Amino acid sequence: MQATPAEAWDRVRRRLRAELGEDVFSSWFARVELGGIVDGVAYLTVPTRFLKSWLEAHYAERLRVNCMAELPGLNGVMLSVRQVSRDIGQPPAEIVPLRGRSDKAAPVEPRPAPIGVPVVELGERDLVDACGTLLDRRMNFQAFIVGKSNQLAFAAAERIAAAPAGTAPYNPLYIHAGVGLGKTHLLQAIAQEARSQGKRVAYFTADRFMYGFVAALKSQTALAFKEKLRGIDLLVVDDVQFIQGKSIQAEFGHTINALIDAGKQIVVAGDRMANDLEALDERIRSRLGGGLVVEVGDLDEALRATILGNRLETLQAAHPNFQVNPDVITYVARVVATNGRDLDGAANRLLAHATLSGQPVSLETAEAAIRDLVRTREPRRVKIEDIQKLVATRYNVSRADILSERRTAAVVKPRQIAMYLAKALTPRSLPEIGRRFGGRDHTTVLHAVRKIEKAITEDRSLHDEVDLLKRMLQE
Repeated sequence: MQATPAEAWDRVRRRLRAELGEDVFSSWFARVELGGIVDGVAYLTVPTRFLKSWLEAHYAERLRVNCMAELPGLNGVMLSVRQVSRDIGQPPAEIVPLRGRSDKAAPVEPRPAPIGVPVVELGERDLVDACGTLLDRRMNFQAFIVGKSNQLAFAAAERIAAAPAGTAPYNPLYIHAGVGLGKTHLLQAIAQEARSQGKRVAYFTADRFMYGFVAALKSQTALAFKEKLRGIDLLVVDDVQFIQGKSIQAEFGHTINALIDAGKQIVVAGDRMANDLEALDERIRSRLGGGLVVEVGDLDEALRATILGNRLETLQAAHPNFQVNPDVITYVARVVATNGRDLDGAANRLLAHATLSGQPVSLETAEAAIRDLVRTREPRRVKIEDIQKLVATRYNVSRADILSERRTAAVVKPRQIAMYLAKALTPRSLPEIGRRFGGRDHTTVLHAVRKIEKAITEDRSLHDEVDLLKRMLQE
């Protein structure tokens, strides 16, 4: 007789306890719970965002391996935060009373969210939208710094937020950008401005949308969850690239279609062009690409300097003796050329060095303070030889096999994966890659690349395997 998910999860816990020891298990895994299994994805929940981040950073692979060993048919694991939710019966436009946190306060036991609505944790700077999702008061239009790389996205966001309820100036609006370039700030600003005008807004990150849907299925309230989503004026979804599972993607697609047909506004953000979201259903990608698509580009040096100056002014308000001259700001903005989060990190490092040393910030101290940010963000140059060696080791073949004319399945698959990685991770042309793979024609390389591209959209395990190889090569 096949074990129930609860029984299988108990076995996963026992395996983790045996592998890691009681101390590690009690510290990090005792409060992890199985929320449900949908489309082969196990949805695990934890009580805090810190615990979620720690597990993802340190134990993601161990969790995945143990879950797949005990839960039949599993092909993925997703972590979400289960937190205290507001009552669904409150008026949607009402700001929930804020509750300050106290170190002496007794811990609050989490309770299930009504009808599967994503749950929230309230803090002194937080608001709650119509579906109970966390909004940060600081992420408003006034605090967003506009430059050449984001001015079109900012203008579209302001236009949508100011539009009357029932109108959709650009539908859907799809914003794509890399990490730390401001797309989440824009989405939260849209949600907050629209709320202030009385619109009914639902703001989701991908994991909260999935958690809400899974919880609704588990509590048999999926219909109420769907009806609630279809009754809003504005749907905002961040990090859409992380939405997975056939049932969840299907519901997301139905929701988008229903809202667009009803003239309701949709705003979605992802980390790449909609057509490049291979794991997302093709119909969803088509819908997102059929509206206004705006890219938030890399921050230019002038914009980085403005952002850094703004961050430093905020720190100086709390630390009056902390002063940074313009030459230092110019230097930091020039060498920290990645994203806004690294600029935050640079500002905090300058403050720490000034506070701990008691000395004014000079170019020399600034260089020492941010050295790790500059060094660690330099992209590693991936060589085709490194790709061939790693793939050969991973698939238990030799590099000579990959370069040979052998056509057995055990060699062809690693060879095609290696060609795909060479195209994805190096600047080499198809003819050059072909020459480096035993003198093959560029059409052979193109065939291999297209075959693997198609395969990873259909086979989740292969997608994860190729993604792991990419990370190993780039680290």
